Amino acid sequence: MSRVRISLAVAAATLFTLSPAQAQTQVQWWHAMSGPLGEWVNDLAKEYNASQKDYVVIPTFKGTYGETLTAAMAAFRAGNAPDILQVYEVGTATMMAAKGAIKPVGEVMTMGGAKFDAKVYIPAVAGYYTAPNGQMLSLPFNSSTTVFWYNKDAFKAAGMDPNKAPQTWPEVVAAAAKLKASGHKCPFTTSWISWTQLESFSTWHNVLFASLNNGFGGTKARLAFDSPLHIRHFENLANMAKQGLFVYKGRDNKADVTFPSGECAMITGTSGLYSRVSKEAKFAYGTSTLPYYPDVPGAPQNTIIGGASLWVMAGKKPDTYKGVASFFKFLSRPEVQSASHKRTGYLPITTAAYELTDKSGFYKEHPGTDVAVTQMIRKTTDKSRGIRLGNFNQIRTIVDEETEQIWTGKKSAKEALQAAIKRGNEQLVRFQRANKG
Repeated sequence: MSRVRISLAVAAATLFTLSPAQAQTQVQWWHAMSGPLGEWVNDLAKEYNASQKDYVVIPTFKGTYGETLTAAMAAFRAGNAPDILQVYEVGTATMMAAKGAIKPVGEVMTMGGAKFDAKVYIPAVAGYYTAPNGQMLSLPFNSSTTVFWYNKDAFKAAGMDPNKAPQTWPEVVAAAAKLKASGHKCPFTTSWISWTQLESFSTWHNVLFASLNNGFGGTKARLAFDSPLHIRHFENLANMAKQGLFVYKGRDNKADVTFPSGECAMITGTSGLYSRVSKEAKFAYGTSTLPYYPDVPGAPQNTIIGGASLWVMAGKKPDTYKGVASFFKFLSRPEVQSASHKRTGYLPITTAAYELTDKSGFYKEHPGTDVAVTQMIRKTTDKSRGIRLGNFNQIRTIVDEETEQIWTGKKSAKEALQAAIKRGNEQLVRFQRANKG
C-alpha cells in the first residue's frame, strides 16, 4: 500500500511540474507605486498575465523611489536583482553610469523578437532616456510633468472666477491673498521643491539649471540655479511664506495629500496626482499650466518630465528577456497607454496614445487633463530638454535642506541657493571622478 502511495505521489509531483502555470517564465518587477497608483500597477500586471500563457509578471512594491533604487543596487551586487526596475527620472544618469548593471531596452526588445521604434514615443519623453549615441536605454512608463492644481470651490468662495486659474506668479500671489482673506489657512503649497520650483521652473523660463545644457553635455556640468531670476523667485516665495500665503508642507510629495483633502487651495505638483484627486477630492478642481514671470523673454517654454521609466537589469536568462519584451510591448499599446493616462494623469508616452485619448473626447469631458501633454509636446531648446546629472538624488536632498532654511528665516534666498550649489557641485565632482567623464 505504501508503494502505491509513493507512486501516486511521484505521479502527482510530475504532473504538477508539467502544469502550464509551472511552465510560465516569471518576470520580477520592482516598483515604487503606492495607494491608487499601486492598484494601477497591479491591475496592469493582472491584465497582461491574463492576456497570454507564457509569462507571469510579478510586481513588488519596494518603497519610495529612492528606497527602490537603493534596494535594487544592493540586490544587483548580491546577484539577485529584479528583472525590471522602476527608476525615477533623477536616477537616469546613475543608471546610465552603472556599467554592466543594465541592458538597453532596444536590445531587449530585439532579443524578444518584438519590433521597437523609439520614434513612436513623445520626443521630450524618449529623449530623456536616450544615450548620446541615440540608443534608448529604458522604457518610459509613468512619465509625468509639473502642473498647477487649484480648488475651484475655494476660488468661488474668495470671490474669484473658478474657471480662471492664475497664469503668472504675480497672479498666484494675488489669488493667495484673496484665499487667505476668505479664511483659507493654506492658500498655496508645493510638492517636490527642486523639481517644481527649480528644475521645471528653469526649463519653463528657458534658463539653465546647470551648465553644459543641464548635464546633457557631459559630467563636467555644474549647477547654475543662482541666477537673478532664481534668486528673485525664491525671495518671492519667502515673502509669501512670511505672509502666510505659501505654506511649506515637507519634502518630496508630502504636500500632495493637502490638496485633495481641501487643506491647501493651490499646489504645484505632478500631473500624476490626478488619480488621487479624482478619487478623493470633494470639491470642484482645475488643472492649469505652471505659473511664469511675464517679463522673462521666451517664457513659457516647456516643462520637463518627472515620474519614472522601466530599466531592464543585466545577467538574466534569454526566456526572461523574452518575457520582458512581451510585457513592454503590451505596455506600449495605444489602448493600454490611453487607459493608463486617463486613470492616473501620467503622460500618454506615445503619440498614438495621445491621439486615441483625444479622439475619445476625454479632454473635452475633463478640461485640464491635456495640460501635462501640451506643456511637454512643445519644441525644446538646449536649455529646456531636461536635467541629466549624476548623484541627483543627493542633490535634491541638499536643495531640500538648504531651501528649508529660507522658510524658517535662517538664510536668505541667495544664501540658501548658493549653499545648495556649492554642496551640490561637490556631488557632481564626486560623480565625475567615479565615471571619468
